Amino acid sequence: MAVIERLLAIMARLRDPEHGCPWDRQQTLASIVPHTLEEAYELAEAIETNDADAIRQELGDLLFQVVFYAQLGRELGLFDFDDVAAAIADKMIRRHPHVFGDARVADAEDQSAQWEAIKAAERGDDSDDSALAGVSHALPALSRAHKLQQRAARSGFDWPGHHGVLVKLEEELDEVREALETGETAAIEEELGDLLFVCVNLVRHARLDAEAVLRRANRKFERRFRSMERLARERHGRALDTLDLAQQEALWQQAKREEKA
Repeated sequence: MAVIERLLAIMARLRDPEHGCPWDRQQTLASIVPHTLEEAYELAEAIETNDADAIRQELGDLLFQVVFYAQLGRELGLFDFDDVAAAIADKMIRRHPHVFGDARVADAEDQSAQWEAIKAAERGDDSDDSALAGVSHALPALSRAHKLQQRAARSGFDWPGHHGVLVKLEEELDEVREALETGETAAIEEELGDLLFVCVNLVRHARLDAEAVLRRANRKFERRFRSMERLARERHGRALDTLDLAQQEALWQQAKREEKA
């Protein structure tokens, strides 16, 4: 607790009207949201690269975001850090009756269903009784698609395996081709959205996370493109953007071979 108290004291000093930091003093609950999202993604990247030191640092950065929000809440008379910590502790106990009570669950899937049932009960007389209720609109699109599909699957609306998803993927790809032929922007946008949604479904059936899969693909592309830029300088003595497409493709294939080797 002494470590937490020290961190809370540092945050309070940063927000001090007379002796604090000008940048920290001008922040609001809304203004630090982008920083929170950035820190969360940096933590995800550190975990995916298995960098223990980076994980420790990014966890600290994310914890600081919580402390920042708590300080702002205290100043506004809304809540403080103790309120935040107490609320999440109460929630974890309430939503794990199989651990802190007498309830029983068969496995992780059963526990997930129980979790959703408890959440629905907590919403009480909420007029939205859909199986999709509570899936945040603020989630990244890939993550939200995954969650919507998970919820629908719990209601039985799902393919029994990945083969059906692959058939649907081919169907959506054909519709994209047709839309591209028409040149109608609205139709192209709709069909491309359907295609991406089915791709997420395929990732889900493979028991993977679409956001994580795409992040890894992004890193691979960046790694290989940087290799292309290096090879362009080494082999041609020129920048990559001065080469024609055939030369660039040759460098791309070389970058792939080097990576596999």
